[in-house]
Parts: sequence; structure tokens; C-alpha cells
Amino acid sequence: MTKSYMIEIPSSSGHGSNSDGSDVNLFDIKVLLGIVYRRFWLILTGFVTVFGLVAFYTFTQTPTYKAQAVIQLDTNQINVIDLGALFSGAGGATTSVIDTEVRVIGSKTLLRRVAEKQRLIEDPEFNWTLRPKKDSFASSVKKSVVGMLGGDTSDKDPFAGFTPEQKEAEVFESVVGTLASKVQVGRIGATYLLTVDVSSPSPETAARLANEVAEQYRVQQLEKKYEATRKATEWLQERVAGLREEVEDKEQRVEAFRAETGLLEAQGTTLTEQQIGYLTSQRGQAQIELDRARARYESMRRQIDSGAGVEGVSEVINSNLINDLKTRRSEILRRVAELETRLGERHPDIISARNEVADIDRQLNAEMNRIAANLESEVRVAQSQYNSIQNEIGRSTSQLRGNNINLVRLRELERDSETSRVMLEEFLARSKQTREQDALITADSSILSTASVPSSPAAPRKFFNLLLGCILGAIIGGGLAILAEFFDSHLSSSDDIENKLGSNPIGSVPLIRTAGILGIGQTNPADFLVENPLSAYAESIRYLRAAIAFSDLDSETKTVAITSSLPDEGKTSLALSLGRMSAMSGSRTLVIDGDFRRRQLTEMAGLKPEIGFVEHLFGAGQLSDAIVKDHKTMLDILPLSLNGHTPHDVFGTRAFDELLARLRSMYDLILVDTGPLLLMAEARVVAGKMDKCILVVRWRQTTRSAARQSLALLRNFKADLLGVTLNMVDLNRRRHHRDPGATYKAYRKYYQMEAKRSLFGWGRASKKASNKGPKSSIALQVPPSKASSRGDQTDRISAE
Repeated sequence: MTKSYMIEIPSSSGHGSNSDGSDVNLFDIKVLLGIVYRRFWLILTGFVTVFGLVAFYTFTQTPTYKAQAVIQLDTNQINVIDLGALFSGAGGATTSVIDTEVRVIGSKTLLRRVAEKQRLIEDPEFNWTLRPKKDSFASSVKKSVVGMLGGDTSDKDPFAGFTPEQKEAEVFESVVGTLASKVQVGRIGATYLLTVDVSSPSPETAARLANEVAEQYRVQQLEKKYEATRKATEWLQERVAGLREEVEDKEQRVEAFRAETGLLEAQGTTLTEQQIGYLTSQRGQAQIELDRARARYESMRRQIDSGAGVEGVSEVINSNLINDLKTRRSEILRRVAELETRLGERHPDIISARNEVADIDRQLNAEMNRIAANLESEVRVAQSQYNSIQNEIGRSTSQLRGNNINLVRLRELERDSETSRVMLEEFLARSKQTREQDALITADSSILSTASVPSSPAAPRKFFNLLLGCILGAIIGGGLAILAEFFDSHLSSSDDIENKLGSNPIGSVPLIRTAGILGIGQTNPADFLVENPLSAYAESIRYLRAAIAFSDLDSETKTVAITSSLPDEGKTSLALSLGRMSAMSGSRTLVIDGDFRRRQLTEMAGLKPEIGFVEHLFGAGQLSDAIVKDHKTMLDILPLSLNGHTPHDVFGTRAFDELLARLRSMYDLILVDTGPLLLMAEARVVAGKMDKCILVVRWRQTTRSAARQSLALLRNFKADLLGVTLNMVDLNRRRHHRDPGATYKAYRKYYQMEAKRSLFGWGRASKKASNKGPKSSIALQVPPSKASSRGDQTDRISAE
């Protein structure tokens, strides 16, 4: 089952309103002061406890000194070998890089170096095994408890089963852990300055360790760079050797492929390309020679075929033989002409000469034919040469096409070889730079200021701790008070009844205390009412009587049940006081003791009847025998006898209904003191049969949940609830519980607490009694809604 809690903001002296017109409680600082007053001892306890713990810790803590070293990060590291870096500079470190360096300084790796260098394992401040054993209070208590339970309380070796090496390693790790708890590394604002703070009970140790941490950070940077350079150099050398072998292998593959495919080169071109170029030029020359020879031959053949003589053939003009024959022929023809003039046609000389001419003509024709044959032979030779060159060009072209296909693979091999060669050259240059840079390595930081030995302790800060203790004590004390208010489910005011129970409050009845010889005590409120008829307590009872009288203007209210949620909430004394007030006012009033278990009203009235309410109800006696007159007033009481016999059902019987109808005709007001609603079923039954019902809740004792359950039971049994009365209100404390009623001082000034006799002569207070009453705490609270509408009637009845 889930239980829900509600905390409320205290209301202010004024009231606001929502847009719908409902009242809104505003903040009131007085209510907070009231909370402080109510929970003063709780707040004081929390404050004193926290402040005492802080003060004890402050004045018993060992003084701690803090030394600080400042490291500057060098963000403009320049590589003097890299000219580009030399001219362009280097960018600053980013925030993430600086934060990383902060973590590096505080890392266990660096702190191990510090611990080793400073031999902290020999210092008892860091090595707990070197400190003398002292049992703390907690360990002593633990041993005692374990011993009482029969456990083993002997000291155990934490290194049992460890080898000397393992023990030393474990102790050294604890030393490093202790050092890490004493070292704090931070950054100064947004600068490149890092602070190393070391705390220690010894100021010399603090300064020495702070400087050592800063120094080891620089040493670690240098070693890291040297190690990185060494590894880079080794790797570069290995890589250069591998690349050199790779380049040689790839170049050999290129040359082997050239030789295999015939892609040999001379002057930047392959031999095939050079051969094709040469053959192409030769083919052009051969084509020219062929065309020239063919033209001479064809021209001579046309001249011969046309019948042109030797004189008409141009090719024979330059022939020496033809010219000689032509000269001889001319001479012979001249001689023939001379002979013809001297000799006759048939002369043998002429015939011989003419035969010589014919012979010469034959020789000329034969020579001309020979020349033509020579020209034809030249044409054939030129054609053959041209064809040969053309064929060679075809073969070279075919070879070139194959070479072009192989050239793709050759270029691929050459590119691969060139890439390896470029990488080899780059790695050679890098290797050279790395070897030369070894001597120029510097740390990326410098110690800006070393730690000096502190002169005063950094902790504890006594004033600050005490101030913090005050603040924490106040906060915790206030928090405890708020928690106490949060879980406070008791009813403290009429506002609580109206707002938290949703019911009508009908007054607040004060708690009666009188000062006796033995100190503060309690008196019977009903007797106090009679002895002090003008007291605030009597006024609060008058208001209840007025509330009953004017609860229903249409019909007269004669029967009223006075009930409560649980026992000891003051309903019995309230019922008897209300009955006496009604009787003192002149009304015929009867009070019935309906609490069969406890019979408190009978005892409070000082009665010991033999015949009571139950006996008469079941025919054991007359009504006149059962009703007893109050010895202090004219009040009639129907008590319970002391025989202890109680039937299971009294108020649910017809006899009770008939008795109630008979009593209605005899009395103006009948009050029934019932048992607690949450415990007694009879109380629920009788509440449903009464004209009105008043639920009594005890101030700061009755819980809201109990009151809600009681109200729910009354609704279930159809009881007509007149309202809820807040009983036994302590006026000395009520003003701190959000009650808008008058204060105790106001009541002291207004009401006279002297013993006074009422108008009807029923008051018995003497001068002696009046001396006992002035210190009673009395209050009266009237709901604003009813005070305004029924004030006149209340005043009238109070005056009766």
C-alpha cells in the first residue's frame, strides 16, 4: 500500500485569489519563524552536532603544507631541419592537448618514476608498513564486537602467502597511490601554464616532490622523443634497405621485359620505330626513282613507237656511242654524196658506203633498243626495291603493333619502378633528417617556477571550516526541521480542519493547566468551567453550545453525539463541560455516558451508581432511578453502573430508540459521550441516530489519516456532522502553528480568571480556587464564516 505525503507552503497574513475567485495562501515569514520556534531544539541539535563534528575535525587534523611548481608548455616547437616549419611557424596546442598533458602529469606512470627517484618506499609518510600500529576507535570497537561474537580478533598479515617480490610490488603500488592522492595538477585559466600542487605534513617534502614531479615530466618528454626518434631511425633504415632491393628488382624486371619483347631503345625511341622511320624515308626515295625510271622508259617507248629516229629520242642524245655512230654516219653520208656526184649508183664504193650507212643505222637502232631495254630494266629494279622497302615497312609495322601492346605492360613496370624509386629517395632524405635531428631534441615544456618551501600550512583552514560548519549545521538543522514538518500529520489549527479534512471547524478548546505545589499539573476541565465561568475555556464551551443551538434554524437540534477517532482525545471532558454549560444557561440538559468500555464520564462526574443506563434500557430499573443529578450544576447525567455487564448491542436496539424518543420530550439538549469511532462500532451506530454529531480531535495528537477515516465512517452511517472541534489546544505553543486565533497574552488581558459565581448560583469557586486558576492557558477560535453570521446569537447565549 502506497502512503502519500503532502507539504504545504505556510500562509501569509494576507490572502490573494485565483482567477476563479478561490483563496490563495501567500507566503508569510512569520510562519517560518513559527517552524523555527516549534523545531528549535531539533534545529539546535542538528546545528550543534554538525558544528561540533566540523570543529573536532578541524582542531584534530594534522596540519598539511602545500607547495606548487609551475610548468609552461612550449607551443612553438620549430624543426630547424624543416625549412617550411622554420618559415611558417607552429600552431598552438588545443585545449584537449593541454588537458591530456594534465592527465599525463598526474598519471601513475610518471608518479612511479618520482617514487623511485625519491625512494618514497622508505618514507613512513607514504609507506604504511613503516608506521607504528595504532588501533583506531572503530577498529577497537570492531575487535570487541568480533570478540564477543566468538570471532578471531588476532592481527592478520595482509601479505600472507606473498613472495618478497610480490610484497615489495604491492607496497610500492600503495606508495604510488598515496603519492597520487597528494598530487594535484591543474591549468591556470586559459593559459599554457600548468600547476603541480603537492600536499604533505612536511613543507620540505611538499616542495621537493612538487619540483621532482615537474622535472620528471620534462625528463619523460625527452625520453619519449629520444625513443620515438630511435625507433623512427631504425624503421627508416629497415625501410630504405627494403626499398633499395625493391627498386633494383623492379628495374631489372623492366630491362628484362624490354629485351624479351624487343622494346630496346636508342636516343629515346625503340629500334622498331627508328627502323620504320628509316624505311619510310627510303620508300619515298625509291618511289621517286621508280617514277623517274618509269617516266624515261615510257617516254622513250612512245618516241620509238611513233617512228621517231635517233634524233627524236631524247634518251639517246647523251649516248656517246650514238653520237659517234651519228658522226660516222654523217661522214659516210657526205662521202656517199661525194661519190654519187663522181660515181654512178652502181658503183661498188657507193654501195659499200651505203652498206656502211645501213650498218650504222642498224647499230643506232640496236643501241637505241639497248638503251630502252636498260631503261625497262631500271624500272623493274626500282619497282623491286620499292616493293622490298614496302614489305619491310609492313613487317616493321606489324612488329610495332605488337610492341605497343607490350609497351602498356612496360610502362606499368616503369611506373611501379619509378614509384619505388621516389619512395626510396624520400625515405633516404627522412632518414638523414632524423639522424641529424637527434642532437636537436628538446622538451615541449619548461619549469617556469620551482616550488619553494611553504611557511604556513594550507590545511586545515580553521576560520573557513568553522564558518562552513555553521552553514552546514544551519542547513542540516533546517533540513531536519523541514523533514519533521513534512512528516508531521497532526492537526494544529482550524485551517488544517477546513483545508486538509474538508470539514467545518467549530471552535478550539484550550488545554487547562494549573500551577500546584508540585509544579504544573492538570485539573478537571468540567470543574474548571464551573469555577471560572468567565474564562476563555468557558467561552469556548459557550461557542460550542451556540453552534449546536443554531446549527439548524429550521428544526430544533436536541440530540448530539460527542465522539472522537481514538481514546484520550478529551471528548468525555468536553461532553461533560458542554452539558454543564448548557445546564448553567438554564436549559434542561442530559448527558449520557455511551462509552461502555471505559465509563470515563461517570468517573469524571464522581458517580458510582448501582443502576445505570444499561440496566434501565434492559428493564432493570426506572429511568428516574438511573438519572443522577450533577452535584455542581443542574445537569442530569445518565451514567453507567460498575457491574461491568454490557450487551453486545445497545444503541441498535428498539429499546434505545424508544428511550431516545422519551428523552426528547423531557430535555432541551441530550449529549451522548460515545466511544472512539475507529475502535467501537456502537459509536458509529449512535452517531447515525443523533440529530448532530461533533467529532473531537486532539490538538497536535490526532493524525489527519485517523480524522479522515472517522469522517468517512460518519458519512457511511449517515451521521449529520455538525463540525470538528479542536480540543486541548496549548496556547503557549499554538501561536506557532498557523492558527489565526487570539494569542495567549490577548486572552490574559481580556478575560478575568477570578473565581466567580454564575447568575444561577451554581459556581462554587472560592477565593482559594481563583488563586489556582490564573495561569491556565486558554484560547477560543471561531470560524470567520460563522462568527460574522451568528455573532449576535453567540453573545446573547454567552450572557445567559
